[in-house]
Amino acid sequence: MTMGYQHELSNALLKVQHPCPGQLKTWNGSASDSRFAVYRNNVISSLINALADNFPVTLQLVGDEFFRAMASVFVREFPPQSPVLACYGASFARFMEVFPPAQGLPYLADVARLEFARIQAYHSADVATLGPEHLAQALADPAALEQMRLTLHPSLAVLNSPHAIVSLWAAHQGHVDIARVNPNTPEHGLILRNRMEVEVLQISTAAALFLGALMDSHPLAEAAEYAIACEPEFDLTPLLAHLIQTGAITRYSLSNSAA
Repeated sequence: MTMGYQHELSNALLKVQHPCPGQLKTWNGSASDSRFAVYRNNVISSLINALADNFPVTLQLVGDEFFRAMASVFVREFPPQSPVLACYGASFARFMEVFPPAQGLPYLADVARLEFARIQAYHSADVATLGPEHLAQALADPAALEQMRLTLHPSLAVLNSPHAIVSLWAAHQGHVDIARVNPNTPEHGLILRNRMEVEVLQISTAAALFLGALMDSHPLAEAAEYAIACEPEFDLTPLLAHLIQTGAITRYSLSNSAA
């Protein structure tokens, strides 16, 4: 099968206006158009089902009929680039932002971003982490904090949204009463794989600034300064302890050494 024919076949599968490729033949010589139409419907249905599996809260927020109609448009415009459908939908949130029927739900795209961040966290690489004893020894030296840079686990992500994305997600896990959630409340989310479980935690603006600074390779002390400037009462200790306990810190570096 040539690359040109593969391209023709993939276009025909996802776009109804494309005819059945002329080279296709059935085993018994019957018309191939109707058989190809069935196959096309099965392919599109499987992609829609993959999105439904990957974005269950998004589906619950809009309902099955709306979700499948939206997903049907998406899969035709953005077919998967990998056979691993468990990771399909990287651009689904961006699609929702410009999908006219979804404009009445401004929080929908960010909820989808949170769901895809969970997928990425679950499938992120396994890397060695630093033990509490190792880090405690390094953190005990005040002079080192000025130079210390922390490398965070690849599963860790911070999402900043003008909407209550963590509360909306938690409500659909049965953790929060949906009636008490104001979707227009800004929230920051921390997504992190803790062993084989992916955590979704609501964090403060200061904590989000702190983590963002660490991810941008700012020294620990400088990252803490950013957070305290935003929220003078910010206490770094609980957040840092959680990062250590969950294995979210993979290494640290000083000006003359690394661990």
